[in-house]
Amino acid sequence: MVGFPLLLVPLAVYNIIAFLMPGVSFTDPLIRLTLLSGEQWQITLSDMLLAAGVLLLLLEVIKGARPGAKYLTDHLLSLIVFGAAAAEFVLWPKFGNSTYCLLTLLALVDFISGIALRTRRRAVVAPAAPAPSVSKSQPEAPQPAPVAQPTPRPEPAPVAAPAPAAPPPAPPVPSATSVAESVLLDQSAPKPTVTSPDLQPGGQPPSDAPQR
Repeated sequence: MVGFPLLLVPLAVYNIIAFLMPGVSFTDPLIRLTLLSGEQWQITLSDMLLAAGVLLLLLEVIKGARPGAKYLTDHLLSLIVFGAAAAEFVLWPKFGNSTYCLLTLLALVDFISGIALRTRRRAVVAPAAPAPSVSKSQPEAPQPAPVAQPTPRPEPAPVAAPAPAAPPPAPPVPSATSVAESVLLDQSAPKPTVTSPDLQPGGQPPSDAPQR
């Protein structure tokens, strides 16, 4: 039932009544209903065909809104139904009335709504189409790992180098005068004489020394 134009049903019923039942009138009331207000509502055959056409048009729109529905053949069949109904309305005297004109207009709405729904579906699906998959024969290049940027650290303030310690004072150099005086004092001091016990006073050896 997806590719079948549902609006063909009321149009076909009208054709059957117009060609096969020439004595049936579309304006004679078939049903009389009494409303709560007390008024009688007279329903004719044309009213029933128009009501059926509106309900079938609603089903056609619901079918066209489903994913995958309303292919090119569906639009082509809707266009053929509208073209045939418009040709009968213009060319045949039995179809030149308001009832058949409204049925033809419903067929036109069916065709235009199908085209509009298909165009909108293409506009919505095209941006969301997935990217083409890479063939398995070509290995995917490894994605480089993200390099973490080092956070800048505050540089420490430069520390002043300690001042060099002052060298110890050099010992005072003795003057030349003091050096000369010390030399003279050393020379003038008496040197002690060493006496041998073998010598007697006067520088002679003792008497008991053996004669040579």
